[in-house]
Amino acid sequence: MTSHEMPLAHGPHEVLCGGICALNFKVDKESDVPPYSQLRRAIIAARSDGTLAAGDRLPPMRTLATQTGLAVNTVAKAYKELEAAGAIETHGRAGSFVTALDATSHKAQLLTEKFIVAMRKLGYEDQQIHATVDHMLGLDRELSNKAQTPGSS
Repeated sequence: MTSHEMPLAHGPHEVLCGGICALNFKVDKESDVPPYSQLRRAIIAARSDGTLAAGDRLPPMRTLATQTGLAVNTVAKAYKELEAAGAIETHGRAGSFVTALDATSHKAQLLTEKFIVAMRKLGYEDQQIHATVDHMLGLDRELSNKAQTPGSS
């Protein structure tokens, strides 16, 4: 599955009054992917492919919840994860805005998406994927430390 084959459809957006983007997202109720994750992935994909541009204002959480049929807490969780990942910035009552995407970040996101999709095809849950990545990062640190230690082979 590529970043364009998300379980959540997204298409062109229009700008409404106040510069808010009207997003065209539809939740795939048949998907094993939780709705908040579907929304997060779709916004990242729209950001990556240029459907959403840096500076675009996302709909308020309540508005997007109503549009998608999701609970406000579900949309809030997606926005919180997007903000933690640096994909959006929230400026209080002014709203949430799409951030710029540099070339390196774009490549990293595409590679990460491919990795996650491959791991899910193997039957891994999110917690197992995290544990695998944490383990591999730990092994990488150990190898780096050994390589830097004088007298190690």
